[in-house]
Amino acid sequence: MTHALLQPVKLGLKSLLLQKLRASLAVLGIFIGTTTVIWLVAMGEGVSYQAQKQIKELGANNIIVRTVEPENKNDFNNPIKTFGLTDEDYHRILSNLQNIKRAVPIRELRRDVSKDDRVMTSKIVGCVNDYLELNRLTICRGRWLNASDDGENVVVIADDVAKRLFPLNDNPVGQNILIGNDLYTVVGQTNARAASAAIGGSLDARDFNQDAYIPLETFRRRIGDMNVRRVPGGIAGEDVELSQITISVNDVDEVDETAAVIKSLLEKYHTKNEDYSVVVPKELLQQAQRTKAMFNALLVVIAGISLVVGGIGIMNIMLATVTERTREIGIRRALGATRSHIISQFMIEAVVLTSCGGILGVVFGLLCKPAFRVTKNILNFFSPDMIPPIVQTLEPRIAPWSIMFAVFISIAVGILFGVYPARQAAHMDPIEALRHE
Repeated sequence: MTHALLQPVKLGLKSLLLQKLRASLAVLGIFIGTTTVIWLVAMGEGVSYQAQKQIKELGANNIIVRTVEPENKNDFNNPIKTFGLTDEDYHRILSNLQNIKRAVPIRELRRDVSKDDRVMTSKIVGCVNDYLELNRLTICRGRWLNASDDGENVVVIADDVAKRLFPLNDNPVGQNILIGNDLYTVVGQTNARAASAAIGGSLDARDFNQDAYIPLETFRRRIGDMNVRRVPGGIAGEDVELSQITISVNDVDEVDETAAVIKSLLEKYHTKNEDYSVVVPKELLQQAQRTKAMFNALLVVIAGISLVVGGIGIMNIMLATVTERTREIGIRRALGATRSHIISQFMIEAVVLTSCGGILGVVFGLLCKPAFRVTKNILNFFSPDMIPPIVQTLEPRIAPWSIMFAVFISIAVGILFGVYPARQAAHMDPIEALRHE
């Protein structure tokens, strides 16, 4: 039984080896298609993994309420626009919801920070004690803000700010810096943290390494809610009490219901303008998973086209082989070979070709991660600015299903595109085949 199965395979390999270049080109088409499937899906999985990781870091049980500047709100008689979340909104949410684990209000503005002759523009974040844990920040030196700091001129600076203002790796803790025109004492420094990319239109990109954190009460006293700037013809600005409120609930199953309550509360008191947005990271995670599925389907279709092209090449070669081996087919039929024997012989040859291409494609596909890393290092060596930041952090992730899918498709292509040439060979007239020169 085993001999009966192996004999056609041996004959198929022997026939293919008689035309090494032709067989190699056929295998190459399937090899490229299989490798493309695995590599493209690995890239898509890597991008999807990064996006989902960033969403999870926001906290799947968090609800983010953000201030949004309303559109078409131009009042030339009052160039200072008042909009956004308020302290009343914050206390209203706390008093109406009993399942809140914590609520963290923040106010943000960009300001120049300086030390001696060194100046940089930083995002000044007025926040409370829970902000550290909420955003998964860690302390490198000194300490984080506490309740006794309210109203005091103290600041915790992020990694990039420390490096710019204290380039000699001096310990910034205990030293003074200027924020605007006010003097602040540095009480801590946070460790470097990877920047989060923008996610759709819901969340902006955020680089925590360029922040400076001060108590929210200090922000109110020293900087204030109003941000005024000079513009041609006068001044303009906005009066905003809170930039964002992040609410954490006890159970992820309560997120949707809690978000709906928050929306209804805000709608009741923000009737003039839609100057807020409620973002649920859990919804973004589900959206990212749906996008990943659609993205993978698109990549597989694109890569599948390569396999189909390779299959057409297989059919071409098999048809040429049938023509060249017409006399051999006639002899085999004269010696008693049935049509099914001829069909199985040519089908086996087609499947052997595609299987070889598929196996080689899988082997090379598994090298995606090291090959991508080497390519990235070479490009960085010659031109560090050539690769976008998002690609710098990208790591391909091999999906096991893509390997099985690629192998299955490569074998299926061999069967599909081998049927027609095999039938052509089997239906030859034996007498006419023997006359063929």
